[in-house]
Amino acid sequence: MKIIIVGASGTIGKHVVAALKNDHEIITAGSKSGDYQVDISSNESIENFFKQVGKFDALVSASGDAHFGPLNAMKDADFRKGIDSKFMGQINLVLIGQHYINPKGSFTLTSGSLAIDPIAYGSAVTAINAAIDGFVRSAAFELDNGVRINSVAPDVVEDSPAYFPYFPGRIPVKMDKVTQGYVKSVLGNQTGQNYLIVE
Repeated sequence: MKIIIVGASGTIGKHVVAALKNDHEIITAGSKSGDYQVDISSNESIENFFKQVGKFDALVSASGDAHFGPLNAMKDADFRKGIDSKFMGQINLVLIGQHYINPKGSFTLTSGSLAIDPIAYGSAVTAINAAIDGFVRSAAFELDNGVRINSVAPDVVEDSPAYFPYFPGRIPVKMDKVTQGYVKSVLGNQTGQNYLIVE
């Protein structure tokens, strides 16, 4: 399979690459690194990216930024950072990518456990993660040619210790467990699923 991984050099993306590279053709992409560079907050950049890559069998998005901070200091611009990047960036990978993906291909997006289990300072992230999961459940009904779509929703991961203090009482998820959620989405048969990954 020809698999695109957007955010391939990131905390999660690099593990997904490692899990799939031995048996598949991996196309890595990122804002500043990878086989191709793509700015997911720009439709023009996404369109140019797919024109360069051509037809593909699966896309994994482990990318997108969102604002993390107290609600009483949050501004419209802070919230929109995540809307433009993590939310619409990933949505547009699907909206544009659906015209380049091969029949029976798949999209895998990244949301997060905060969609259903919020924490302090995470209001913007919670809203965006929940929106991604909702899009996936609905888009699964409409994608043509047997194309599947799922989202992976990890809790705080073991490779992100800076975030541990914000997740009291939670056991960081091991990276191999997180990675298998993406493998399940890419190589499995389900669609419209939100895979919650927690310890």
